[in-house]
Amino acid sequence: MFIDKVQIYVKAGNGGNGCVSFRREKYVARGGPDGGDGGRGGDVIFKIDEGANTLLSFRYKRKFIAEPGDDGKGSKFHGKNGEDVIVLVPPGTIVRDSDSGKILKDMSDCEPWIACKGGRGGWGNRHFATPTRQIPRFAKSGTKGEEKNLTLELKILADVGLVGLPSAGKSSLLAATTSARPKIADYHFTTLHPNLGVVNVREDRAFVMADIPGLIEGAADGAGLGHDFLRHIERCRLLVQVVDISCAEGRDPVDDVETIDAELEKFSEELFERPRIIVANKCDALDESLFDKANFERYIAALGRPLIYVSAATGENIDELIKMIDKKLLELPPKIIYEPEIEPEDRAISSSEDHEIIIHRESDGTFIVEGEWLFNLVGQVNFNDRESLMFFQRVLQKSGVIDKLREAGCTDGDSVSIYDFEFDFVN
Repeated sequence: MFIDKVQIYVKAGNGGNGCVSFRREKYVARGGPDGGDGGRGGDVIFKIDEGANTLLSFRYKRKFIAEPGDDGKGSKFHGKNGEDVIVLVPPGTIVRDSDSGKILKDMSDCEPWIACKGGRGGWGNRHFATPTRQIPRFAKSGTKGEEKNLTLELKILADVGLVGLPSAGKSSLLAATTSARPKIADYHFTTLHPNLGVVNVREDRAFVMADIPGLIEGAADGAGLGHDFLRHIERCRLLVQVVDISCAEGRDPVDDVETIDAELEKFSEELFERPRIIVANKCDALDESLFDKANFERYIAALGRPLIYVSAATGENIDELIKMIDKKLLELPPKIIYEPEIEPEDRAISSSEDHEIIIHRESDGTFIVEGEWLFNLVGQVNFNDRESLMFFQRVLQKSGVIDKLREAGCTDGDSVSIYDFEFDFVN
């Protein structure tokens, strides 16, 4: 079974709580606080599984939850860190935020990606001892781990995509040029999912070719099978449009080219403009009384596309086709890698469904800002780092916290406290 789009839920582990503890040992005077810190929650990490080419493994497992960190203990014992969860996906998987639909990551390189960061462990009470507060009876709670609903969308990594109407000979062409063995039969929709094959040009050069299930008129609007797989040719640098010129099914090859062009243009203007080679297949079974070769060549020439006659069945001109494709690929840019469409500060805002904030003013004039998502955010920011501090400021601006402070009457110079972080408001 070929599955190329799934929705999953991922959650990182919560950080463990800090411990409130005091050293009590015979003959040890002034033992003092010795509460240990909580452990860090486990991350949810995406990695590429080079051997996979479908999202079938997600058919029955849709939730991935990392282990929380253990609470700290006495004697300054640090809580155990939570185990990370590794999610393996095929190369070319696009990870989207299900709520916004925006791209978070394109899993097309080999680098692991942290989808959800585990919560920080809370400090034990030993961190809060001062000369004037020698018996702190409190500790810091661990922060919550991030959680998200994600959509995984597989867009296979291929240099060349074979497109055409059903029974045009795409699978036969893939079998003739690669070691792939797709199902081949003399009826429509033999291919039910994309097939990949590696075409060896010479010892030091090769390219990947994908056979996409046959498109029909209306495919871009959901007709037939091809509409489910059009996304798989979005990364292809070159399209090879296979046309059946035997006219055995009574179709006009010019009409076939126009049909595929129309569906590609409906699906994506950018895809329609992608460089293309027209492969006139089944030339061994050509019926010259039915095929107007001169008219076909004039039409293709007007489109400005290269044309080559081949026979996947007999191998005629297959080597010339491979050379033509290889030469064209050398002129084209590398595969498309999709950039993230969501900024880090947007991720911080969207990581929690509850964005409620409460603002009240103390008797000394300080504005107190509270909210569960803010508490988690403050625990993840290093306020001693300039870039981290600027990130925190952008989150406050984008989430509307600054606007709500203005509405509450906060003006230049007023003190604002967000949990452990205090600053002077600048309008």
